[in-house]
Amino acid sequence: MSILKLGSRPNTTAPAVGDLGAQAVALRAALEAGGTRFDPADRRIAKSIVNKVDERTAITGGHTVVALAGATGSGKSSLFNVLVNGDVADVGTRRPTTSLPTAGVWGAEPATRLLDWLGVGRRHAVEGHDAGEDAEVLEGLVLLDLPDFDSTNAEHRAEADRVLDLADVFVWVTDPQKYADARLHDEYIRTLASHAAVTLVVFNQADRLSPEYLAACRADLTRLVHEDGATGAEVIVTSAHTGQGIRDLRRELGEAVSRRTAAQQRLAGDLRYAAGRLRDAVADTEPSLEGAADGPLVEALIRAAGVPTILAAVERDYRREAWARTGWPFTRWVRAFRPDPLTRLRLQPEKSDTAVPGITAADVRAVLGRSSLPPATPAARAAVDLATRDLVDQAAEGLPQPWADAVADAAQEQRPELTDALDQAVLQTPLRASKPLWWAVTGIAQMVLAAAAVAGAVWLGVLSVMGWLRLPAVPTPYVGPVPLPTVLLIAGLVLGFLLGFGCRSAAQVGARRRKELVAGRLEEAVTEVADTHIVAPLEAVLAEHRRTRELLEEAGAAA
Repeated sequence: MSILKLGSRPNTTAPAVGDLGAQAVALRAALEAGGTRFDPADRRIAKSIVNKVDERTAITGGHTVVALAGATGSGKSSLFNVLVNGDVADVGTRRPTTSLPTAGVWGAEPATRLLDWLGVGRRHAVEGHDAGEDAEVLEGLVLLDLPDFDSTNAEHRAEADRVLDLADVFVWVTDPQKYADARLHDEYIRTLASHAAVTLVVFNQADRLSPEYLAACRADLTRLVHEDGATGAEVIVTSAHTGQGIRDLRRELGEAVSRRTAAQQRLAGDLRYAAGRLRDAVADTEPSLEGAADGPLVEALIRAAGVPTILAAVERDYRREAWARTGWPFTRWVRAFRPDPLTRLRLQPEKSDTAVPGITAADVRAVLGRSSLPPATPAARAAVDLATRDLVDQAAEGLPQPWADAVADAAQEQRPELTDALDQAVLQTPLRASKPLWWAVTGIAQMVLAAAAVAGAVWLGVLSVMGWLRLPAVPTPYVGPVPLPTVLLIAGLVLGFLLGFGCRSAAQVGARRRKELVAGRLEEAVTEVADTHIVAPLEAVLAEHRRTRELLEEAGAAA
C-alpha cells in the first residue's frame, strides 16, 4: 500500500457516485458471470464490497469518516481527545484500554444514519468551544477512535477490522516502539495498496525522543513505508502531550473533509481491489474457435455417424432405380426382387407413411424412430474422442484452470446427446434428388423398342400360323431384303439391349454424382451437429470468460 500524506498524491480525483454505481453493477455482473470459477474467498470479499458500495452511497450527507487505527500504546485515544478538545476516549495505563469505537462528529448535520451503519454507539458532538478555530474547516468530519488492531482481546481486533472496512480515510497511528511492527506494515499498509488517496500515517509520542532520535526514527519509518510501495510518502510527527504536529494533522483532516470525495475514493479503491483479486482468475484473451468444426472433428463424426455406409447405399439406390427405369424391359422385373438399400437402413426419405399433408416419413422417423445404421466402431468412437479432446485443448489454451475445467465439462455434458443428434441429422437429410430427365427419355425409348420387338414377334407368329394353316398369304412389307416384322423384332431386342447396357454405364456416373451431392449434404448436417453439440458449448464458456473479463475491467477502471 502507498501511504501518502493526504493530498500529496498527484491524481486524487474521485469518481462520481453514478460511476461508482456503474462499477459496482459491473462487479456484481462479473461475479454472476464467473460464478464458481472464482476463488470462494475472493467472491465473498467482492460481494461484501458491492454491498458496501450500495449501502454507503445510499447514505446522504457530506460526512467524511476518518478512522484512527494503531497498535496498543500508540496513543490513539490521547490523540483523539486532543483533536476533539475533550476527555471523550478512555485513556489509561492498563492495556488494552479502547474496547469499542468512539465517534467525534463536527458540524450540525445529523450523522445518526451513518453512525448506525458504522455500528458505532459511543458518539460525541464536537461543537462550541470544543470545535476550536478549525470548526468550519472540519465541519462534516466523523473521527473514530478504534480498538487496538493488535489487542490481546480477539473481539477488540475484530471490531477494529470491521470498522476499518467501512471507514473513508485511514490514519495509521504508530509510536517510537512499534513503528516497524510487522502487523502494521504487512497486514494493513501493504495489503490496502489500492487506497493510497485516503491514507495518512502519523508518528505519535514525538516528545519521548530527542530531536536526533526523532529524525532518525522518522527517516526509518519513511523508508519502511516506501518499501511497502509508498514512494514519495510523508510522515506527520505528532505529540498528544505537547501538541506538536496537531495543527498539521488538523490541516490534513480538513483538506480531506473539504474535498467531500474521500468516501468515493475509498469505495473506488475497494472496487479496484476486488476487481484486481478476481482479475487474476481470468486470462487476458480468449482462444478463437473459428472454423474449429472443420477438419478432424467433422471427419471423425462422419465416420461415427455411418456416413460411408449411407453413401454406399445412396450409390446402390441410384443404380437400382436408374436400371429399373432405363434398363431392358424384359429383365427389369428381376430387379424388383432386390431390396431397396435405403429402406433396409430405414433411410428412405421420399416416401410418406402419413396421410397428413406436409408431414413426411422423415418427420415421423425423427420423432418416433431411428435409423438401422450399425453402431459406430470402437475406432470411430476413439477418433471422435481424440478430435474432441484436441478441440477442448484448443479452447482451454491459456485459460486459468477453473475455466479450462469448465470448457472440458461443457464438452463432456453433450456426449450422451451426440449419438442421437447425429442419427437425427442423417434421418432429416434428403438422400435423393429430382429424377434425371434422361431416365424418362430413355424409359420411353425402351418401351418403344420393346413394343417394336413384341409387335415384330407377334407379326411373325401370325404369319407362321397362317402358313401352317395354309391360309392365303398376306403381303408383308420389307426393309431391303428383310421382312419388316423381322426388322422390328431384331431391332427392338438388339437396340433395347444395347441402350440398356449404355444406361448401366451412365447410371454408374450418375450414382457417383449423387453420392457426391449427398456427401455434401451429410457433411453440412454433421458440421451443424458439431457446431451445436461440441463447438457451441465451448464458445458459450469462452463468451462467459470474455464477459467476465470485460466486466472486471469496467469494475476496476480508475477514475
